[in-house]
Amino acid sequence: MSGHSKWATTHRQKSAADAKKGAVFTKIANLLTVAAREGGGDLESNFKLRLAFDKARAANMPKDNIQRAIDKGTGNSKDGANFEEAAYEVVGPAGSGFIVEAITDNKNRTVADLKAILNKNGGQLGSANSVAWMFERKGQIIINAAGLDDDKELEIIDSGADDIDKGGDEWIVYTAVEQLNAVSKALKEKGIEIKEAGLVYSAKDQLEINNPEDQEKIERLYNLIDDMDDVSNVYTNANW
Repeated sequence: MSGHSKWATTHRQKSAADAKKGAVFTKIANLLTVAAREGGGDLESNFKLRLAFDKARAANMPKDNIQRAIDKGTGNSKDGANFEEAAYEVVGPAGSGFIVEAITDNKNRTVADLKAILNKNGGQLGSANSVAWMFERKGQIIINAAGLDDDKELEIIDSGADDIDKGGDEWIVYTAVEQLNAVSKALKEKGIEIKEAGLVYSAKDQLEINNPEDQEKIERLYNLIDDMDDVSNVYTNANW
């Protein structure tokens, strides 16, 4: 099993910080709206919506906010905003790679805002597959690992997991994309608490950043991109 990565720690710390800000509700609402528009408003039949719903509940998003976002996606709302998903490839400082996922009602605005950040912080918007080849799409399940032992780890693998990144009271379980739903259900049946689940871009190889100046530049760029209203997720192969 792979060891606990600094990237995973940084990502979780940043997510926790975001949860303290009202902006996180807007980002999750957009996830709910897009998922409901694509697959309908039923949580049982729309797994993408279920993932977004679970994320909303984990962030303590009010039920009324959740329902409004779902209604917007299913057409049961007067709000005519048409949100869509987009992904951008970014070449960052020291040869680092970023994949930026966004949900936006105006792609031109999103690209302009992203370019403005990149131009001031040593980044460049990449062409198709300039960065994507450094990553692979995976299912990711973050579980509460408090009290879990080696036997439970074997049960998780037997449930269809490809890998486990163990770190303290949170483990990150990786699956094939098509196995995310099945593994999530299997873990719940085993009484394992799932804190968050979804599809992610996982770096095939970590790029070790040892120069303090480059570390600072990459962290600043990551945080600025992640703070964009339209951005839902940011992934990088840089380990600093």
